[in-house]
Amino acid sequence: MDRIIVATHKAAPAIGPYSQAVIAGDLVFTAGVLPIDPESGHVVGEDITEQTGQAISNLESILEAAGSSLYQVVKTTVFLADMGNFAAMNAVYGEFFASNPPARSTVGVGPLAKGAMLQIDAIAVR
Repeated sequence: MDRIIVATHKAAPAIGPYSQAVIAGDLVFTAGVLPIDPESGHVVGEDITEQTGQAISNLESILEAAGSSLYQVVKTTVFLADMGNFAAMNAVYGEFFASNPPARSTVGVGPLAKGAMLQIDAIAVR
């Protein structure tokens, strides 16, 4: 099975030796997506609401570059630097995945790259 590397300028570039996403067969595996503005390269927002919206917008751009979409996501993992932000993150997440949401795990973690409050990765079909 061939692997296809996905890269788009519509989302923040990888900040290390990894790809934004990899296509393997009919599946798309994204890296952990941070709430980084693709143009400035900086984390956006001072609160979890803004950061969640930006991270999911970046995720959406990566999935579209891979020939997929948020609707085709089957699993996400949300990494939160502070589980106290769960309810606010969940509210924004629910706006993007309003119907037939994917399976999800949410994990409390230590500090994230660039001081972000969350990171989200996904597996989608295409």
